[in-house]
Amino acid sequence: MEYQILNTSTCLLVLLVFIPTGLGICPSSCKCSGNDRNVDCSGRNLTVLPQGLQDNLTYLNLSFNQFVDLDHQLTRFTNLRTLDISNNWLKNVPAHLPKSLWELYATNNNIKVLQKLDTAYQWNLRVLDVSRNMVERAVLINNTLSSLKFLNLSSNKLWTVPTNMPYNIETVDLSNNFLSQILPGTLVRLQHLTSLYLHNNKFSYIPDKAFDQLSQLQVVTLYNNPWSCSDNQNIPYVLQWVQGTAARVVGAPCADQPWPWASTTPAPAQPTALDSSPMIKGTKAADREASAAAPEPTKVTKTHKQFKAKAVTPLATQRHPGLFPGTERPLLHYPDSPQEAAATRTILVQDSAEGNASLAPATGASTTPMTLSITSGMPTNYSKMPQSTSATLGEEEAAASAEPRVPSRASRRPMGLLLYLAALHALALPRH
Repeated sequence: MEYQILNTSTCLLVLLVFIPTGLGICPSSCKCSGNDRNVDCSGRNLTVLPQGLQDNLTYLNLSFNQFVDLDHQLTRFTNLRTLDISNNWLKNVPAHLPKSLWELYATNNNIKVLQKLDTAYQWNLRVLDVSRNMVERAVLINNTLSSLKFLNLSSNKLWTVPTNMPYNIETVDLSNNFLSQILPGTLVRLQHLTSLYLHNNKFSYIPDKAFDQLSQLQVVTLYNNPWSCSDNQNIPYVLQWVQGTAARVVGAPCADQPWPWASTTPAPAQPTALDSSPMIKGTKAADREASAAAPEPTKVTKTHKQFKAKAVTPLATQRHPGLFPGTERPLLHYPDSPQEAAATRTILVQDSAEGNASLAPATGASTTPMTLSITSGMPTNYSKMPQSTSATLGEEEAAASAEPRVPSRASRRPMGLLLYLAALHALALPRH
């Protein structure tokens, strides 16, 4: 009888010791799932870890509590994959975290420094979120955090982009800091980086070649930084990089400001009242075309045809000179011979470069383009025009001289006077 009682007592003692670990008991202040291996203790105003947590937890949420220190208290959870300690009063990342962690969320605490030992042995860590703290310095050891893909250090007090970031990282969020510089070589190894967030910082420029090795970059944010758009020495790199990268740039620097270094071409002169004449505009356009390299022949030909249509037609069809209102003085002196008309056509058809060349021998050293009048298509200094024409337009001159032309009133007056004088002379002769 005593032997049976002893065995029963032993069994009960064993059950009391091993059942909480083997079968799992969820703490009363937490919610559990997945055979009590996923434990949510958030928002309970806890200051210490609740009793009854299993050692084989895979998920533990301790966010929105009153924890100040969790050093050495989480080491025993050797199967833990996800730990959320956000929104507490922690002054540092808990020491001696289990090396099994995949995700660590420590946002909105009072962490001031990310020490090298905080992440030195986290070979399996894939996500590290220490945003919304007061981190002024983040020390990472080279060749550690080899599995890290996502690093969030946004909304802190960093002044320099952290160095020694793991080479396999894909997303880095450094927005909402006080970043103003990127040390040489900081981003050189990050050839797998796809997303880089640098908005809301203090960058005035990006050092030369800082982004050159980011071959896989897909998106970068640069808005809300005090870019020195007038800094001709430092700002050109990031502006040229933005123009050439295949990544999507959100908030390109100096997008709404001119680049004083980008072009040295002087601004075009404002048009004057004289430049408003359509024929002067055409003459200046011809000058620009003549000075440009390899002008297109088709455009020049079209321009000549337009001049011919406007200038030659009135010479062949108009019989009476145009008059000023209220006067009898002709507006222009019209040519009285086919040769003069041909010379007139030559000047109108020639571009400015050819016109200057043909006028140079006759007018001395002057190379001023001849001003053409749009009213009648005739040059205003017609009396000074050379009587020789360009050899390239000989066929047009011959055609113009061969066309029937109605004599003008000025050319008929001498003929009538001669006939009248001849008749008087015949009457005055003595008759035999």
